[in-house]
Amino acid sequence: MSIDLPAPVNVLVVDDVPQNIAAIEAVLQRPELRLLNASSGDAALEALLLHDVALALIDVRMPGIGGFELAELMRGTERTRRVPIIFMTAAERDPTRTFRGYEAGAVDFLHKPIDPLILRSKVDVFVELYVQRRTLAAQLADLKNALRLNEIFTAALGHDLRNPLNTIALGAEVMVRKSQPPEITTIAERISSSARRMGRMIEQLLDVARIRAGGIELAVRPSDVSSVCRTIMEEVVPPRDAARVNVTATGDTTAMFDIDRLTQVFSNLVGNALQHGEADSPIAVTINGSEPHAVSVQIRSRGVIPPEKLPTLFEPFRSGNAKQGGLGLGLYIVSQFVQAHGGTVNARNTGDRHTVFEVRIPRQPATGGEPLKATL
Repeated sequence: MSIDLPAPVNVLVVDDVPQNIAAIEAVLQRPELRLLNASSGDAALEALLLHDVALALIDVRMPGIGGFELAELMRGTERTRRVPIIFMTAAERDPTRTFRGYEAGAVDFLHKPIDPLILRSKVDVFVELYVQRRTLAAQLADLKNALRLNEIFTAALGHDLRNPLNTIALGAEVMVRKSQPPEITTIAERISSSARRMGRMIEQLLDVARIRAGGIELAVRPSDVSSVCRTIMEEVVPPRDAARVNVTATGDTTAMFDIDRLTQVFSNLVGNALQHGEADSPIAVTINGSEPHAVSVQIRSRGVIPPEKLPTLFEPFRSGNAKQGGLGLGLYIVSQFVQAHGGTVNARNTGDRHTVFEVRIPRQPATGGEPLKATL
């Protein structure tokens, strides 16, 4: 078996007979392994305090602290609890004794005289597992640091971009409002539209950064889902599209929720319907408050989502359309905010070539205002 080791790996050998230790050294000695020898249980405990070991080879019968007692002491300490133990014994095979060894924490038994090939093979297996575990732990630590750095960078970038972007947006708005030649007004409107789109992208990046950095507190309070939806229509839907969107509500549409977060949810979904639905086709927003424990909202628009995209629609960087300037984070943020309330969101195609997004929000959120946790 070939083992690629970044540094010598420690293997502890505990035996009160020097000749046995010498024989094991002769079999296992090579540059990638460092054998730590102990002639008693006390000496073994001292070695374990000073060194991390990949494996412990322990003789069962020793004066003072025996092999089983040493294993029990190792299992009782956090530092050595997960060290694999192979017992070495010259005694006859005894099921009761074997059971006690496994109960003490053994992973295997070797009976003396020990076959050198078997010993080396078993040691190689546990050493390789140890190296893989350490390598994965190091890679995970590096990945966490990289993600954390990326989140800090994204948040800082978003904040730093906001001020000049606001200046551009205000300047474009002033140009549009003032009487200007048509070609100047057209350019100003394009600048204003691009600034708004970039502002939405920055907000999405900041939302993801906040989620990944530790959570977003939900400020839940009693409110009316229907009222929130109607307000969104006035703010999000352009006047030219107002006739396309029809909002209806039935039953009791009040619940406990974070108004700002659900405003983002419904704003994204309605904006998505306006952007991706068939041009000039009607959009129906239906709020159903007839259920005792939840309020549901359906956004129905004409058009079909490709079936292969439905399973990953709410995953980050999957649902966006690069040609339309999206980051693919809108629906991901929608799903995270809805889940934070203990609710659900899904999308489906209907038989009459329509797409329906449905959000269900419990009247009492399950989180109790706990920070939103997300997995990106």
